[in-house]
Amino acid sequence: MAGDITETGSLYSPFMGLIYIFNLIVGTGALTMPKAFGAAGWLISLVLIILLGFFSFMTTTFVVETMSVANARLRWKTREKQNERVHGTPYSYYERMKKDDAHTEDVIEDEEENQSEEERRALLAPVNDPKRRRVDLYDITERVEMGQMASMFFNKIGWYLFYLCIVIYLYGDLAIYAAAVPKSLRDITCPVNITCNVKPSKQINLTNSSPCWGTAVNRQNAYRVYLGAFSLLLGPFVFFNVQKTKYLQLLTSLMRWVAFTIMIILAMTRITHGKGEGHPVMESITSVPNLFGVCVYSFMCQHSLPSLVTPIKNKRHLSLLVFFDFLVILIFYLVLSFTGIFCFKNKDIKDIYTLNFMDKCDPITSAKEIGYFLGLFPVFTLSTNFPIIAITLRNNLKTLFHRDGYTYPWIIDRIFFPLLTIVPPIAVAFGTDDLEFLVGVTGSYAGAGIQYLIPAFLVYSARKEQRILFGPGSINKHTSPFRHTFWVYFVLIWGTLSVIFVTVNHILTKS
Repeated sequence: MAGDITETGSLYSPFMGLIYIFNLIVGTGALTMPKAFGAAGWLISLVLIILLGFFSFMTTTFVVETMSVANARLRWKTREKQNERVHGTPYSYYERMKKDDAHTEDVIEDEEENQSEEERRALLAPVNDPKRRRVDLYDITERVEMGQMASMFFNKIGWYLFYLCIVIYLYGDLAIYAAAVPKSLRDITCPVNITCNVKPSKQINLTNSSPCWGTAVNRQNAYRVYLGAFSLLLGPFVFFNVQKTKYLQLLTSLMRWVAFTIMIILAMTRITHGKGEGHPVMESITSVPNLFGVCVYSFMCQHSLPSLVTPIKNKRHLSLLVFFDFLVILIFYLVLSFTGIFCFKNKDIKDIYTLNFMDKCDPITSAKEIGYFLGLFPVFTLSTNFPIIAITLRNNLKTLFHRDGYTYPWIIDRIFFPLLTIVPPIAVAFGTDDLEFLVGVTGSYAGAGIQYLIPAFLVYSARKEQRILFGPGSINKHTSPFRHTFWVYFVLIWGTLSVIFVTVNHILTKS
């Protein structure tokens, strides 16, 4: 059962849940967006990002609906076992529902231990106790990771394909983060001396062997020192639950708002002072595949939803809250990108947008403190995402190797799986800081699979099983607003086309 494999942890408010989701989505993808917008053109970029945000929100509601059906399936199995123990034969939940038109019921006092402690206390209270409540069949109280949902609703081939996709993506994500944070810190603390009247073509070209802290430590060694510190500081979080990062999430969420606001204000200041140099085109078809890949990566959150949504206390208006989160993120992306493409020439926009505000020769962006803060912004962003993604991978690995009736020994559960999660990506980051190929594979193919194909197949299979187990009249309060099967097929077609777009992008890049 889910509760035997992964722990739900302590609960938190819907507002805290929105912060977790916001921090997970807004990562390095946001900082690569202005350059992609400038290359593809402002009109195509506007249409595509709204469309991709809509698709990502849709598949997010698909995952939440699948989580609710998975919880219902776990409850049904528990009660079937109870009935078999009492009456000698399991009952059909559908048959019971035909007699009783409600899909909620009180649970008897010998409820099995796989339920959450809070739910169990509410259910087992005396009848006249106001804390006693009726539990909805589709309440999301057990953390069911995507791996366990795949084992519930996919056949064996689909199950293996799912894990191939999720493991590649999560391991690749962690390796990218483990390399990007030390590289950012190295570039900030190993600056190159720039003279404002010297042409860029005559500036010094930096390599890994270039000196950093005097001649004794070069840039490559400095990178490895920062990587070691990164591993020691953030690695221990994988041994605990995501809630243990609560105050870290609050702090970095505040810093994200401040960083975005500073970049937007600085760009708008340049524009209003008549120093805006950007004249973006309306459309450039050849750059659309690259923009697509950036936007897909920028809205990714589906793989970690079980870890973030399950502990939310009040899920009554969950779809509305998630929609609000996506709307805020979309507005952030649009304002940040549009001020950037009208502020800077397309050829001058950096791959990581914060680097555009570290030019000491620009009187508007030359403040040293602001430059350092924005330079460290990717460090804040990736550092808070690293524990969430690592914990998600750990929980999926535990589900992958779990067998019914088997309980992991403490050393396997608490030591082996966390180490299996963080050691490989950190080892890759120690071996190389050039992860361009890994980024392409991770974000393009595995990313499209996780964001589009897997949620669509999951919700299709979950709805089918829901009708079989509980009948066509069973009402799921967490059903996606996009409940018609048309939307599922639409997402599958869109996901397939997205892979084609990404492939074209890789071919064009190589040529």
